Amino acid sequence: MRALNPLQARLAEIPVTTRVHSIRGSATKVWEYGPATAPHTVVLVHGFRGTHHGLANLIALLPEVRFLAPDLPGFGESTPLNAEHSVSEYANWLLEFLAIEDPAATSTVLGHSFGSMLVASAASCLDGRDVILVNPIAENALHGPERLLTNLGVFYYWAGAVLPKPIGKTILSSPVITRVMSEVMAVTKDRALRQWIHEEHDEHFSEFADRDVLLEAFRASVSTDVRAFANALPSDTTLIAGERDLIAPLDATKRLHAAMPGAKLHVIQGVGHLIHYETPKPLARLVRQHLNEQAIEGASHD
Repeated sequence: MRALNPLQARLAEIPVTTRVHSIRGSATKVWEYGPATAPHTVVLVHGFRGTHHGLANLIALLPEVRFLAPDLPGFGESTPLNAEHSVSEYANWLLEFLAIEDPAATSTVLGHSFGSMLVASAASCLDGRDVILVNPIAENALHGPERLLTNLGVFYYWAGAVLPKPIGKTILSSPVITRVMSEVMAVTKDRALRQWIHEEHDEHFSEFADRDVLLEAFRASVSTDVRAFANALPSDTTLIAGERDLIAPLDATKRLHAAMPGAKLHVIQGVGHLIHYETPKPLARLVRQHLNEQAIEGASHD
């Protein structure tokens, strides 16, 4: 029996519409949640191998906010780019998406994990939009404390791309590998919540267009980090980190914070890389706090 999302009922009450944009060769699908006249709009940029579903609990807890939640090109229901799926090409895609959906440049852009790198890469061209980074990749994974696991990942994605197509696809979509990844990231002891997280990963972790896109996106995910773009990020950026994050270690996030005078760092205790799944209520509280602070600051400048 499939585990139930504890916030599914709340999410179901929020109005949602969908549309598709042609951006850099990608038929990009976006979900719009919440009231069209909401005072705040948040653009969600999800992580590697994820889809817009991953941040649904945040949406459920902030029904007063208008959310724009696209699937990244090559994942979920969005088709690939007509270029390499690199950090810079994803950043260009994001900027074009924002120009279409938020031409007045009034939104907040929230990136989770790999999405934090894409938002940071685009930061110099955000035209005054403010930023929230959740589980930010503050240190290149090839040089971090888990670099052995990262190098195993490099081999895994490379093998999946060069082996005969049926074998490679099977390896990359393996439920066993998906479960191992899920077990590494999940730290909650709540058995029901843990089961739901694993089932979410089982359902959405293999929604990639093809193995070439997946390999390119993985290479992008280990090619740089948020700290490389720290100077371009808004001075009032909010960083939200997990105390027990193995993918984006807290020490690295603290170094990133030190390199960003004016930025705020919030650490959620007892959670790792899945803040959006395991501790959505503290995450929602911090996002609401950021939005309220931005509104007060904006009013003071009027």
